Amino acid sequence: MKIMDRILSVDEYGIQNYSAKFLAFIAIGSLYGIIALFSFLLLHFEQQVAGANITNYNDAFWTLQMSASTIGFGDHYPISFGGRFVVALMFYIGVGLVGFIGALVADKIVGFANTNVRNRELRKQNEDLLAHNKTLETKIDALIDRLENLSNNK
Repeated sequence: MKIMDRILSVDEYGIQNYSAKFLAFIAIGSLYGIIALFSFLLLHFEQQVAGANITNYNDAFWTLQMSASTIGFGDHYPISFGGRFVVALMFYIGVGLVGFIGALVADKIVGFANTNVRNRELRKQNEDLLAHNKTLETKIDALIDRLENLSNNK
C-alpha cells in the first residue's frame, strides 16, 4: 500500500479526503512545533525582566503547553509585555488546534454527518438534472420546429 493511499483517498466526485490519523498527526506536530519555537521567544522576553518566574526553557514550554490547552495552572506566568503577548498568541493558536484535534476525535467516536459529502451528492444530482433538462429542452425545440413546419406546409 502506498503512503499516499494511507494519507488520503479520492471519492467518486474527485475530492481528496485526508485520513483523520494524518490530520491529527499534522495538528499535534504543528501544535508542539509552535510551542517549541514560541518557548524560545517567551524565554527571551522573560529573562530580560527582574522577578520573572519563567527562568528556563522547560518553564517556558510548560507555560505555553498549559496556555494552548487552556488549563493554565498559574504556577508559571509571564510578566513582560512580550511574554504576555506570546502566551496570548499561543492561547489562540492552541484553542484552534486543540479544538480541531477534539473535533477529529469526536467525529471518530460519535460519527458526525459529513455535510461535505452530502453537498457533493447534491451538486452531482443538480448536474444530472441540468443535463437532463438540456436534453429535454433540445427535444422540445426539435418538436416545436417540426410542428411549425407541419403548420406552415398546410
